Amino acid sequence: MWCSRTALGRLRRIAPCTVTGFHRAMSTLPKVYVTRKVPPDGLDILRESGQVQFEMWDSDDPVPRVELLKKVKGCDGILCVLTEKIDAQLLEAAGPNLKVVSTMSVGFDHLSLDELKKRGIRVGYTPDVLTDCVAELTVALLLATSRRLIEATHEAKTGGWGTWRTLWLCGHELANSTVGILGLGRIGVAIAERLKPFKVKKFIYTDVEQRPELANMIEAEYVSFDEMAKQSDFLAVCCALTPETHGICNLNLFSKMKKNAIFINTSRGGVVNQEDLYEALSTGLIAGAGLDVTTPEPLPTHHPLFTLKNCVILPHIASASYTTRNSMSALAANNLLAGLRGEPMPKELKL
Repeated sequence: MWCSRTALGRLRRIAPCTVTGFHRAMSTLPKVYVTRKVPPDGLDILRESGQVQFEMWDSDDPVPRVELLKKVKGCDGILCVLTEKIDAQLLEAAGPNLKVVSTMSVGFDHLSLDELKKRGIRVGYTPDVLTDCVAELTVALLLATSRRLIEATHEAKTGGWGTWRTLWLCGHELANSTVGILGLGRIGVAIAERLKPFKVKKFIYTDVEQRPELANMIEAEYVSFDEMAKQSDFLAVCCALTPETHGICNLNLFSKMKKNAIFINTSRGGVVNQEDLYEALSTGLIAGAGLDVTTPEPLPTHHPLFTLKNCVILPHIASASYTTRNSMSALAANNLLAGLRGEPMPKELKL
C-alpha cells in the first residue's frame, strides 16, 4: 500500500474539501518501491521527508519476482536489498522514469552495473557503516572455528563431556601467529585492529595492488597470493566479488596452505569454490573453515559442508546488529532522496 493512503484517509475525516488538492499534490511526488521491510530508521526518513510516495513489500521474506516486476513499473526510485536482482529485465519493467536505485548493502554483485550505467540510473550503497559490525563477527567466527566452540557446545549438551583429556577439543591460538588478509580494505583493517591484542606476530595481505596507507595502519606486509597461502596460520577473505575474484579460493589456494591453517570468509560466497573447500577440509589440507557467506544462500541443509565438524557456517549475519542495520537503512534512504533531488548522494557508487 502506498504510504500516502493513511494520510489521505485522515484528511478525508478532517477536511473533505481538500482531498482533491491532496491527491494532486501527492501525484507529483516521486514514486518509490521498497523491496523489503527495512529497519525503521530508513522508513522514518522516507516518511518524514515529504519528498516521495512509497510502497513497501511488508515482509521479512523476499518479494516474489513476478510481484517485483509489477510493482516497479513507473517508479522513480527503488530501495532494495541484496536478494533482489536488479537486471535488464527489471529495469525494462520499471520504465524510463527510474532515476535511482539505492541498495541497503555494501556489496553490489546483485546489480547489473552496465545496464544501470547505460540507462543513466544512479546507484547508492551502504559502505563504512557496517565495518565495525562485520569485523566483530569475523573475529568471533575465527575464534569459534579455531577453538572449536561449536563442537565443544555440542559435546557439553549431548553427554560427550567426560573426564578431562589432554588433547580433547584442542584448537589453534592466535598468539605468535601470522594472519593473512585477502583484499585489504576498511573491513580488513578493522579485523586486524581487533586481532592485534591477541599477540598476533605478523599481518600480511594481498590485493590487486599494494595499499600502503591502509597497510601502514596495521603494519601489514604486502605479499603475493601464493606467499599469503603459504605463510598464513589464519586467512581472512575480505575482497569484493568480481569476475577476477570469482572462485579464487580453490584447491590451488588450499593445497598451498598450512595443514593447521584456519580459513575465514565473510565477504561473498562466490569467491570460494565450495567443492574444493570440502575436499580440503575432509582430507586435512587445512584445519578448519568459518563461513558467513555461501553459494547459494541459504545453503541447502544437505550440502556436504554441513557434515564436517571443522566447518562452521553462519547464515550471513556479519552486519546483523540493531545499530548497524538501522544505520544501513538510514543511509540507503538518504542516498535515495539525494539522488531523486539530483544532489550528491552520501554514498554513491560511481558507474
